[in-house]
Amino acid sequence: MSIFQTNQLSQKDIAVSNPPSDGVSDLSFCPVHDFLSATSWDNQTRIYEVQQNGTTELKGGIQHEAPVLSTVWSKDGTKVVSAGADKAARMLDLGNGSVAQVAAHDAPIRSVRFADTPQMQNILVTGSWDKTIKYWDLRTPNAIAVAQLPERVHTMDVAQALLVVGTADRQIVIYNLMNPTTPFRVIESPLKRQTRVVTCLPNATGFAVGSIEGRVGFQYLSEADASKNFTFRCHRDEKNVWPVNAISFHPTYGTFSTSGSDGTFSFWDKDSKQRLKQFPSVGNTIPCSAFNRTGTIFAYGSSYDWSKGHETYSGTSKNEIFLHPVKDDDVKPRQAKSGGR
Repeated sequence: MSIFQTNQLSQKDIAVSNPPSDGVSDLSFCPVHDFLSATSWDNQTRIYEVQQNGTTELKGGIQHEAPVLSTVWSKDGTKVVSAGADKAARMLDLGNGSVAQVAAHDAPIRSVRFADTPQMQNILVTGSWDKTIKYWDLRTPNAIAVAQLPERVHTMDVAQALLVVGTADRQIVIYNLMNPTTPFRVIESPLKRQTRVVTCLPNATGFAVGSIEGRVGFQYLSEADASKNFTFRCHRDEKNVWPVNAISFHPTYGTFSTSGSDGTFSFWDKDSKQRLKQFPSVGNTIPCSAFNRTGTIFAYGSSYDWSKGHETYSGTSKNEIFLHPVKDDDVKPRQAKSGGR
């Protein structure tokens, strides 16, 4: 039995073997198999296979010409895409091992996602600092559609027909992929500081946004659900406030994680508005995270995220990826109660 499926999950988090040689920028689990893709500032995307005993094996990768910032898997798990500062998205076909460039922009590509709706099946979506979103049919060399944005893309996510883009100047641009080039709505972030991450609710009814001020906000799309909108503080103490770098939803329970530059991650229940579990600092900033398809593994990067600039970079910061075995009780929703964590 896998250690990620046993009820006696007292093991320490497991370090991924052969980690990147520079900062970890993004993580994505394959939706079909136990593969994890990891992008890095060392110009590479690495593909790991997670074994039943928790160890990992490096299976391949994608070489870029500049730092890699984002990665995503196709729905069938046969292809993985990554993109970054070389202004290109590249795709690895796991079936034949080939790597090909599949997208290009005029500036670095900050985020890549796959759209999979009846109207846009297996379409790659790329968001760039050139203030555009482009849509790509991987069978053709040119973008099939382009959407203009008010500012540079900082973060982007897709769920069903919902595309949410967080840009510079705290703008959030929302698209219904039935009409992929015309915004459904453009709003200012409910948070007062720069947007760091947006993550769509799995049921596509809204999204979560995290900022550099140690705060998370939930926004619902329907006016009937407006009363559910809320914000809360996290990744801060009496003296310090740290960026929220990643928000990941559990695939089974719909609870979620936050990870921050304080080196901690927590699991939360948005419906009862309480923290389910807080974990101690890992001793380094956490720039990215991801749950696997069953929710039994929580992967997170541990490396300097440059949130305090080059002045505080010592040059000795380790670049690591860890696999945290998820206890069911730590991520199950709970009834709201006074005095809850």
